[in-house]
Amino acid sequence: MLAQRQAFTGLRLTQSPRSKGCSRAQVMVARAELQLKPLPFANDALEPTISAATLDVHWGKHHRAYVTNLNNQIKDKPLANKALEEIIVETYNSGSPTPEFNNAGQVFNHDFYWESISPKPTEPSAELKAAIEKDIGSMEEFKKQFKAAGATQFGSGWAWLVKGKDGKLAVTKTPNAENPLVFGQTPLLTMDVWEHAYYLDVQNKRPDYIESFVEKLINWEKVSERFAAA
Repeated sequence: MLAQRQAFTGLRLTQSPRSKGCSRAQVMVARAELQLKPLPFANDALEPTISAATLDVHWGKHHRAYVTNLNNQIKDKPLANKALEEIIVETYNSGSPTPEFNNAGQVFNHDFYWESISPKPTEPSAELKAAIEKDIGSMEEFKKQFKAAGATQFGSGWAWLVKGKDGKLAVTKTPNAENPLVFGQTPLLTMDVWEHAYYLDVQNKRPDYIESFVEKLINWEKVSERFAAA
């Protein structure tokens, strides 16, 4: 389970020699730190939909800053011992977020976003497609709702495909750093609609970015994998 969390969140555990008198568990807790995960594709692989210039700013500066800021916030605190998902839920604080929440949420959201993207065309699994058709109506209806969620999210935020507590798939949206984890939902797909995700490429034409993202960039193989594991 720990190995799975490390792979998903970018959590790196380092340890000193055992001869210094600390147990392995003690050392691992004391030295845990979050790392900026590399992009799963080349920074020019999404052009012309998302440019290398956008990725240099979005991943290289914004995402990196969230990781750095969160590490600074949780250093030498009990939160440093926890997995990223646990930090998010705890710092959301039942709707009264602590200062650590925004950076923790944005680290998770961005990791999830990059993994939701593929530079190559992909298709949903038969099982995922059947679930979308059952719960949402059709793939076209899903696209319509997902595009609308991104377009109508006022200000900064995210559009999501989630599996709810009732086991059904649904399209949702969240502001700022919020994500489905804090509502007990399982995220399957996300689209970033903060301005830094698209402004260098299409300026204020968010619907153009959304259209291209939904029709060209969704990594349905990854979404299908998440659905199978949910």
